[in-house]
Amino acid sequence: MIADIAGVVHAVDAAAVMAQLPNRPRVLALGEPTHNEEELLALRNALFRQLVEQEGYRTIALEIDCIRALIVDDYVTSGAGSLDEVMERGFSHEWGGLAGNRELVRWMRAYNADRPASEQLRFAGFDGPLEITHAASPRQALIALYDYLAVRVEADLLPCTVETLDRLLGADDQWTNPAAMLDPSQSVGQTPEATQLRLLADALVALLDAWAPHLTTVSTPQEWERARLFGRTAVSLLRYHSWMADTSPGRMAWLLTVRDSLMAANLLALAERGPTLVYAHNAHLQRSKSTIRMGDSPVEWWSAGAIVDTHLGGEYAFLATAVGAIPHRGVDAPPADTVEGMLYALPENQCVVDPQRVVAAVPTPPVPRVSPWFGYAPLDPTQLGTIDGLVFVKDLSRSPTSATSTGGGSHP
Repeated sequence: MIADIAGVVHAVDAAAVMAQLPNRPRVLALGEPTHNEEELLALRNALFRQLVEQEGYRTIALEIDCIRALIVDDYVTSGAGSLDEVMERGFSHEWGGLAGNRELVRWMRAYNADRPASEQLRFAGFDGPLEITHAASPRQALIALYDYLAVRVEADLLPCTVETLDRLLGADDQWTNPAAMLDPSQSVGQTPEATQLRLLADALVALLDAWAPHLTTVSTPQEWERARLFGRTAVSLLRYHSWMADTSPGRMAWLLTVRDSLMAANLLALAERGPTLVYAHNAHLQRSKSTIRMGDSPVEWWSAGAIVDTHLGGEYAFLATAVGAIPHRGVDAPPADTVEGMLYALPENQCVVDPQRVVAAVPTPPVPRVSPWFGYAPLDPTQLGTIDGLVFVKDLSRSPTSATSTGGGSHP
């Protein structure tokens, strides 16, 4: 069985990845089964660099706040700010402190330094302004959208004044109250003010769409792109806060759904720009339903990858990453009857494998692996038929950043 798999094992490089695919997808997503591991980030950086240089990908999107990531995009395209400042302000989830992310941004800036804008590599975040403990205030996105429209359309078309928005928004700390994540009564998401804000945000986005023929002629492509981003984010944040205030059994499923729906919308917008590379947790990129256990009950939702695949079909590809052992997290060598265990018997520490060949080589279905550490999500063997390529890393070594980071491997 191992010999059958070994015959289709390749080094992790652009040529091996593209050989797994029938054509170059518009969105090529690489998943990870845990966060904050520098070895996985180094592998991502090397692979993405090759895909940019050899396959013409022009955007790299990470699972971080889509609004804060604009700071990073400005830096890699124009050099605005310093690298230290950009890593601190442009990343959410505390991931600006990871050496692999810093190296990616440094390389992207160096790549763009002598290139015209039309040939530059762009950076994006595709997650919402969301953390494990709270969601951001909709102020930044909503006011940015309003300001964009206010100087480009007649004042009579605007549904309100900016002062009205400011009054309804109130203090930002009421929106970011961490107690609201576990106690819906602490959320302001369904107050009369929040309800009115949702109506106004809907009207502003409708105006943005309806006046697209005019707005696209009086805006730069970047201004138009960012206005749409602000609109998507404002509407999604208000929707998210509304569900935070909800007390129905579907509350958590809706929160996860809203998050991944915004992720998908952001990825589809990036795909309009051109070939895009994506890096995030496997759970956000897979084609099947994602599941997380909350207390005694599993919660299911459709991932961003599943939604994007529905829209793009053959222009979306998903490479899942599986890991053998993470000794510094208490994750030892995998059982031999799991997918990870079968791949662990191979001599390579890093490789790309055709998942269909793995299925064909296994006489009996592999059993699901159970992780002793909450921050690592093993590969679901039933999903082998829905992924386009399997990246396997045998042993993850401990690194100072991954050992001390508080970013939380459990943040999917």
